[in-house]
Amino acid sequence: MIRHIVFFSARRPEDIDSILDGLSLLQAIPYASLLDISRNTKIDQLGNAVDVVVYAEFADAAALAAYKAHPAYAEATRRVRPLRDMRLAADVLASGAATEVSAEASGVTPRDRSEQSRRA
Repeated sequence: MIRHIVFFSARRPEDIDSILDGLSLLQAIPYASLLDISRNTKIDQLGNAVDVVVYAEFADAAALAAYKAHPAYAEATRRVRPLRDMRLAADVLASGAATEVSAEASGVTPRDRSEQSRRA
């Protein structure tokens, strides 16, 4: 699995909603097994330059490539690029070991996450 994480900062604070609207077009693309587009909560004490985060999971590199080749991706880029100041992206391979360490470190077990998902 590939985790695709993209961070955006707006040129102007009043553009954040328009960035979120433009990125919402990505939800029409069928290749991600998970896609979340969110406003940064900015609760970190050291750095809050990021305004919007896109987090997506893909089964493999082919699914990620198909996502990026989709017309909705091009349209989202066209709408968002003039409004954003910064865009940082990372594509990382997920491993079961990393997931277990992350869950253990956070104090949230996979079972807890499953129960939270059912309640949401």
